[in-house]
Amino acid sequence: MYPIKTPKKLIEVALPLDAINAAAAREKSIRHGHPSTLHLWWARRPLAAARAVIFAQMVNDPGFERHLGRGVNKEKAAAERERLFKIIEELVQWENTNNEEVLERARAEIWKSWRETCELNKAHPQAAELFNPEKLPGFHDPFAGGGALPLEAQRLGLESYASDLNPVAVTINKAMIEIPPKFAGRVPVGPEIDADKGSKKRSTRDAFEDWSGARGLAEDVRRYGAWMREQAQQRIGHLYPKIEVTAEMVAERPDLAQYQGEKLTVIAWLWARTVKSPNPAFSHAEVPLASTFILSSKAGKESYVDPVIEGDSYRFEVRVGTPPASAKGGTTAGKRSAFICLLSGVPVDYNYIRAEGQAGRMGQRLMAVVAEGARGRVYLSPTQEQIDVAGSAQPDWAPEMDLPNNPRDFKTPNYGLGKFGDLFTPRQLVALSTFTDLVQEAITRVREDALAAGMSDDGVGLDQGGTGATAYAQALGVYLAFAISKVSNIGSTVASWMNDRGAFRETFARQAIPMVWDFAEANPFADAGGSFATAIDKGAMAVRDLPEDGKGQVFQQDAQTQVISQNKLISTDPPYYDNIGYADLSDFFYVWLRRSLRPIFPNLYATLAVPKAEELVATPYRHGSKDKAEAFFLDGMTSAMHNLAEQAHLAFPVTIYYAFKQSETKDDGGTSSTGWETFLAAVLKAGFALTGTWPMRTEGAGRLIGKGTNALASSIVLVCRPRTADAPTISRRDFIRELNATLPDALADMTRGGINSPVAPVDLSQAIIGPGMEVFSKYSAVIEANGKPMTVRTALQLINRFIGEDDFDHDTQFCLAWFEQHGWAEGKYGDADVLARAKGTSVGGLIEAGVVDSAGGDLRLLKWAEMPRDWSPENDSRLAVWEGLHQLIRALNQDGESAAGALLARMPDKTASLNALMYRLYTLCERQGWAEEARAYNELQGAWAGIELASQEIGHSNTQVQMDI
Repeated sequence: MYPIKTPKKLIEVALPLDAINAAAAREKSIRHGHPSTLHLWWARRPLAAARAVIFAQMVNDPGFERHLGRGVNKEKAAAERERLFKIIEELVQWENTNNEEVLERARAEIWKSWRETCELNKAHPQAAELFNPEKLPGFHDPFAGGGALPLEAQRLGLESYASDLNPVAVTINKAMIEIPPKFAGRVPVGPEIDADKGSKKRSTRDAFEDWSGARGLAEDVRRYGAWMREQAQQRIGHLYPKIEVTAEMVAERPDLAQYQGEKLTVIAWLWARTVKSPNPAFSHAEVPLASTFILSSKAGKESYVDPVIEGDSYRFEVRVGTPPASAKGGTTAGKRSAFICLLSGVPVDYNYIRAEGQAGRMGQRLMAVVAEGARGRVYLSPTQEQIDVAGSAQPDWAPEMDLPNNPRDFKTPNYGLGKFGDLFTPRQLVALSTFTDLVQEAITRVREDALAAGMSDDGVGLDQGGTGATAYAQALGVYLAFAISKVSNIGSTVASWMNDRGAFRETFARQAIPMVWDFAEANPFADAGGSFATAIDKGAMAVRDLPEDGKGQVFQQDAQTQVISQNKLISTDPPYYDNIGYADLSDFFYVWLRRSLRPIFPNLYATLAVPKAEELVATPYRHGSKDKAEAFFLDGMTSAMHNLAEQAHLAFPVTIYYAFKQSETKDDGGTSSTGWETFLAAVLKAGFALTGTWPMRTEGAGRLIGKGTNALASSIVLVCRPRTADAPTISRRDFIRELNATLPDALADMTRGGINSPVAPVDLSQAIIGPGMEVFSKYSAVIEANGKPMTVRTALQLINRFIGEDDFDHDTQFCLAWFEQHGWAEGKYGDADVLARAKGTSVGGLIEAGVVDSAGGDLRLLKWAEMPRDWSPENDSRLAVWEGLHQLIRALNQDGESAAGALLARMPDKTASLNALMYRLYTLCERQGWAEEARAYNELQGAWAGIELASQEIGHSNTQVQMDI
């Protein structure tokens, strides 16, 4: 094979990780206009991270001449790297998502690097095919999912190709990258919304100054969405009556006086599930299973349900003011007893509830009505009219498909709710059926209006590549159907009420369908969360800002067999072992989408359910056992990765995202993660070698260290190149020797900044995998002493140990071992004496060093707050690194960065060890799940640059971190 000259890409050398992570975390709070508001998908990658990764994957590192064996000016390369960093830092900002000036600068860099690569390979016999300087390679994501990666590739100027096995994912990607460019610049054809109609009570005559890009398409989504809402209101509006505030209600609740005589729009009906009382004396009564009686916990706006018992029956009354303590827990009685009978006080355990549910004897009772008031939510007692109207709904259709036998993620079948139709009330089923039926009526209307407005029609549908009135009408149908998905996400009996916010908690608050005991039924005709108008409005805002230029094509393909990747840039976000069962979960939406979109995509929606047999998820219930599920995942993912390794354009690395939770299991070798190891083994077995790993934090800052949690970077990006066919083997001893030679510089670069921003302690155990696995994966095998190939688990353990085996003084070694066993708690003096001797120190010496306190036969470590303020490192004859580090934490917390810097300047020979211990302790706390303890070390790292700067201003010179395994 003719060799290809492949300059290292920026992502293989350096990234402004802090800027990317900050933008990715911030993006989680963006709701208006974000593509994720089109349709829910689980574990989407942030647009900021996707944009940065693809850019850095395509742009040559400024030192690429050196990578090719040529001389290079290091200072010039560093300056160029900084310039590229600045582009990325601007590129990842949410405000610049559609900033053409910023995007054009990024696209120019991509083109510049591509032409440099083409010039290097102009003599290649396939240069015309592979290295055309006038045409960028296409992009492909074979596990496209929620579509963030294909969308951002398109935004960066690439022809974007997406594929997925899941029809819901395929439809989402079509809506994001295939449809908008096809109909860009079209003037809306729908009738303008009259000022007196629609949910927002405003005209859209002057909604936009122009109809460029997808603005016209977005406006038609809004206009035909308003038409659908109006039609549905006419057909089923009687099922959603307003509630009148009567004089009798005001007599009970004087706070309602301002509404007397008014009919208020209902936002939600709050129901509690019920079962017959297990007490024989009350077996005729259906008692509530209520997790709480609190309706609003907002200060000054408290409201709660008061269950009024009247003999052998009860009724619910809504009260305002401070609730009694008993209201918070509803009728719950702890995990073992589950609930208590409201009437008799006897336990209602889960076994009884399951039996009643499976026998079809679980009911529901209205606890409260939430209405829209002049200045917020108004909580009202149930009325018989509201109960009767809800009970009058008679659905003609319900999804009869069984919920999966997946006990981890789907809890409702345990309680007799075994079909998707069981997850909705009769009124919700009527509403969803009405809206889905209206999609086809809307498509017919759009086509007629488009023709009347002068749009040509080729008679070809959207699925066959049409661009005329027929295809345009069907494109609108896709977005209208998506709005129904949003309604269903809140409009099910798995949605609940958040009393601290006065809002709905959606069905998929997490990637599972739990059992919800008291649920919130939304009004699809209200102007609030869960309404059709809100769903349309959010969807239209997202459509408006989708890219108008570029080619996008989406296919339903299995990643193991697809050939779309041929000679394309690849970035992908595969399934995460067994973390998320995408196919099972997406059936919730599929059953409704199929009802409205099957005429548009007959092949895509041909099956009754989402395809599951080929889905690369390690689900034991589907494959018969945990071992079989793991083998299926490993074999399938290896096949898919091998497919990518064979097809990917050789000028670029492949980037692969993986949601990695470090502390899944523990054994004698340290921390390990079965899913992570299995996935990584598949990548390496497929013929890839790693050239980098980057931790991408996609959660808000408040989640980085949560109470009692083990929160880490939510995903790690692997940077991969095909391993050379003639890669040699290496012995375990030589592998460790090479790690010893490679990792110290890599760790110093990560913790002290180097050419990247410093890696936070929370990310270090992931980031160090990159240079370590780069050594491991470049060989065809690392051979153990017994002649067998080293496993990925063993390699990861050796790499992770590197962070923890630092050459500290004996006192610090004792403190580390004691802290790992006891934390800040007391332990027995005798145990401390034995450990101290093993570490080459003594309890008396530790007391002299000022790191422990001993009394009453016990010993404990001193916390930083107990360290003396007048401590002088120059006069300390036994200065332990442990003591120095915690004195720095004390100085930072009590007196700020300058004081900590002044203290560091007085310990110039300890800087490297202090830095290493800080990271070591954070890693230890994280692995133990000690969130609060970890905070001090994380905060010190965050301030470390400022502390060092302050110390240097006093004349202290910086020291590089040097470690050895």
